[in-house]
Amino acid sequence: MKNVAPKLNQKEYEKNFSEIQPPLSHNAAIAEANRCLYCFDSPCMKACPTHIDIATFIKKIATGNLLGSAKTIFESNWIALTCAKACPVDVLCEGACVYNEKEEPPIQIGRLQRYAIDRYFERGMPPLFTPAPKNGKSVGIIGSGPAGLACAAELALMGYDVTIYEAMKKPGGLDTWGIAPYKMTQQDSLNEVKLVESFGVKIKTGVRVGEDIPIKSLSENHDAVFIGVGLRKPSWLNIPGEDLTGVVDALDFIERVTTRKWRSVDVGRRVAVIGAGNTAIDAATEAKRLGAEEVIIIYRRSRKEMPAYDYEYYLAQNDGVRFYFQTSPKRIIGKKHVEALECVRMKLGKPDAEGRRKPEPVPKSGFKIPVDMVIKSVGQNIEETFLAQISGLKIKNGRVLVNEETYQTTNPMFFAGGDCINGGKEVVNAAYDGKRAAYGIDRLLLGSG
Repeated sequence: MKNVAPKLNQKEYEKNFSEIQPPLSHNAAIAEANRCLYCFDSPCMKACPTHIDIATFIKKIATGNLLGSAKTIFESNWIALTCAKACPVDVLCEGACVYNEKEEPPIQIGRLQRYAIDRYFERGMPPLFTPAPKNGKSVGIIGSGPAGLACAAELALMGYDVTIYEAMKKPGGLDTWGIAPYKMTQQDSLNEVKLVESFGVKIKTGVRVGEDIPIKSLSENHDAVFIGVGLRKPSWLNIPGEDLTGVVDALDFIERVTTRKWRSVDVGRRVAVIGAGNTAIDAATEAKRLGAEEVIIIYRRSRKEMPAYDYEYYLAQNDGVRFYFQTSPKRIIGKKHVEALECVRMKLGKPDAEGRRKPEPVPKSGFKIPVDMVIKSVGQNIEETFLAQISGLKIKNGRVLVNEETYQTTNPMFFAGGDCINGGKEVVNAAYDGKRAAYGIDRLLLGSG
């Protein structure tokens, strides 16, 4: 890459990537817990996709029963620390808090959840759950992300012999490799992995299903298989210049940053991020914090239609990221390296099939932006190579088809959950899918429920 931004010193990196939401102190946690009204209808619990009993875990914090609080949380969500730090709580649990109706700050549910789970891990994960006796059944799980971990934890506690097959060298999936380090660290995710392993779950890393281990072997070695793979295959911009040096995928870029070896990550002086989802925001803010002088986000629709949450949008603005709305990339310019991005202005036409107004190019509105790096964040797809080896498995619009109640796929032995069935929602949704799929597997193998 040409025109690489100058490297910062270690103190600057540490400052730039320090937590944007620091933990609550003991006194602050107690005071915040005592603000809770313990509503009888628990709107916050209903707004949480995993339906954590929020009022109960907060009350236990208020009374000093931190292990009881952690247990209440884990009963609903096995990746509770990730969710506490990375969930969009302002539109989920905290967004439903009754204090919003009183025009007062909502209870800081995410930070209280983090407080309880942090204390649990600090105490060395004392046993809170006892796995049932082994039932003689075995389940294989493809992927150790939030869906896979949640499914594995539930099944292990039911007495199943569970093995997770993970392609990466470190387990945890998106939670380990795809969340900005100023939100959470890799160690946070790995602590959750250790918790699941403590139930007897075996995790085999560096194993690609369909390559290192055939699908047939999974079918022969296990009584059922859960597919919990994420969306790792990037979408293409399909414009000239996409193969130039300096064009990278957002998830690949973020993955390098999560290792915290910041000096090893080259970033351009001037960076353009294509897309305006939450992943695009992470990539843009990370580029700025690595030392890029200018970072812009290119989005073909308006601010109103952008997929990123308001919180993410304001975070990027505070970092100095500029937004080019109703703008679409037309060509990436350069001989070998990225030198500029040619764009065209867009206008919003009639709504498409999903109700979103379709962007249309404005004639003679083309212009060029000098950039040294282009980060693509226009969506990811599931890698269908190994899925094609599963007999009878149906995929529609890039998603594995499942029974909405049991999470069973069109091949009765295989179940699925997380991004591969929902197209890429929040980690909390994946955790819910994995748990529900475990119940579906249990009903299939033992007729439970």
